[in-house]
Amino acid sequence: MKLQYQHLDVFADAAFQGNQLAVFLEAAGLDAPLMQRIAGEMAYPESTFVFPAESSDTDARVRIFTPARELPMAGHPTIGTVFAMAASGRISSGQPVVTLGLGVGPTPVFLEWNGEGLDFAWMQQPLPVFGFVAERLDLLATALGVSERDIRLTGLPVQEVSCGVPFLFVPLATREAVNRVTVDRAALRAFFTASGRDELPVFVFTLEAGDDDATAFSRMFAPLFGIPEDPATGGASGPLGAYLVHHGAVIPERAAGIVSLQGVAMGRPSRIVISIGRRDGAISDVRVGGRSVSMGSGNLEIP
Repeated sequence: MKLQYQHLDVFADAAFQGNQLAVFLEAAGLDAPLMQRIAGEMAYPESTFVFPAESSDTDARVRIFTPARELPMAGHPTIGTVFAMAASGRISSGQPVVTLGLGVGPTPVFLEWNGEGLDFAWMQQPLPVFGFVAERLDLLATALGVSERDIRLTGLPVQEVSCGVPFLFVPLATREAVNRVTVDRAALRAFFTASGRDELPVFVFTLEAGDDDATAFSRMFAPLFGIPEDPATGGASGPLGAYLVHHGAVIPERAAGIVSLQGVAMGRPSRIVISIGRRDGAISDVRVGGRSVSMGSGNLEIP
C-alpha cells in the first residue's frame, strides 16, 4: 500500500514556523487502527485523513489523529487540511466556504483568496462550554514549575473551557513565567485527582504585552494526547478567546481580532487569530483563523 501525504506548517507565514501537519487526501479504505498507527509513524502533533463526504451538507469527511488518539476536532489540522485541499484542486479557487465533516459534526471553514491561491482560512468552532474552576492552585503551580503567586496575580480563574475539546486554561502574570513552565506529569495527575477531574491538556498564557501585536503569549501541553508540547493549538484558541471575552480580559471592541502567539519556546512561533462574536451579551460565534505554508509531499509505503 502506498499513501501520498502533504506536509504543511500551519498557523505560519514562513517555513519552519507554526505546527506540522501531514494530510492524507486519499484515505478511502483506511480503518481507524491503521490511521492511528500511521499517525504514530508520522509523529507530527496531528495527521488528517480525508474521505468522501458522508452527508449532503458537507464537502468531505476528515478524521484527525494525534500519535496517541483520535480527536473529534482540532484547529491546526482543519486549517491545514483546507489548504492542502485547495492546493490539490479539491476546493475551487474563489470558493467562499468549505464544510468539513468532523467528529463534532459539519464544520464550516471560510476562505479568503489571493488570486488563485488560498491566503487565509477561518474555522468556525462550536460555542464554548465553561467547566470547572480550579481551587488547588498550589498543586497546579507545583505541577507546572511556577509559583502560586504567578497565577493569582492575574486576577483570572483557572478554568476548563471547551469548543469541542476541553482544555484547562491557566493565566500567568508574565511572559517569563510562561517560558518557565515545565510539566511534571505525576504532579499534574495529582492535581487533577485532587480536583476530582480527569486529566486535561493544559493551556498556559499571559496577557503581558511584548514587542509584538499578540494579545496572548501562550503554550500548550497535552501529554495524554502524546503531545508533550504543541507549537500551535487551534482547538484551544477558540476557547481561549471565549475565556478572555467571558471574563472581561478583552474588551468587546477587540474581540474580533485577538491574536495568540504560541510556540516561541519551541522555536516554532505560531500566529493564531481569534474572532469572538457576541449577541445580546452572550457569545454567539467562535472563529479561529490563520495561514499555512506547504513544505512538500511524500509517500508512505506500507508492506
